[in-house]
Amino acid sequence: MTSTDTTPTLRLAGPDDIGTVADIVADAFDHLKVIHYLVPDPGRRRTVARDWYRLYITHAIGGAGQVVVTNDATAAAVWFDRTREVREPEGYDKHLAELAGDHLPRFQHLDLQMEAHHPSDPHWHLLFLAVRPDRWSQGLGGRLMDHTHARLDADGIPAYLEATGLQNRALYRRHGYRDMSPSTIAVTDDTVLYRMWRPARNG
Repeated sequence: MTSTDTTPTLRLAGPDDIGTVADIVADAFDHLKVIHYLVPDPGRRRTVARDWYRLYITHAIGGAGQVVVTNDATAAAVWFDRTREVREPEGYDKHLAELAGDHLPRFQHLDLQMEAHHPSDPHWHLLFLAVRPDRWSQGLGGRLMDHTHARLDADGIPAYLEATGLQNRALYRRHGYRDMSPSTIAVTDDTVLYRMWRPARNG
């Protein structure tokens, strides 16, 4: 059987996919240091983080960007359109306080750091690129990026993201992203995100 036969197709997610995409992100991100910082309690971590992802996924699908998902629900990319006015998810502060509980100051700190270091030039923001762990290293993340990059390149629109580690940063570099200056966002002394920018390529 050829690889083409086993490679899932991609599609835009809709409202009925919100829960599924939240599960994909929760599975993919459970090991990340930044998520462990946000929710130190391992017993609550997945539930709290999943509810947080869901806020953004709902917002993107609702018109603030787009979500691309594999048809077998193994990988997803959550994008936001920052070529226009930026809006928070509806009722974000209230929902965040409800879901985060005692961990709210940690989420607020991360939000402030990410926004303070966010580029002001018009772009699309890849907030979450998630692949379920049993499908890592099979090219799904790259396919998801290529899908949206093709349209962004055609329209002359750059892209931005915050890589969560050195391995991810290497992947993004292979897909045209470059380190920015300053290159990092220090969430804590030992938890760092890497700011990366992808100029639009001529079609």
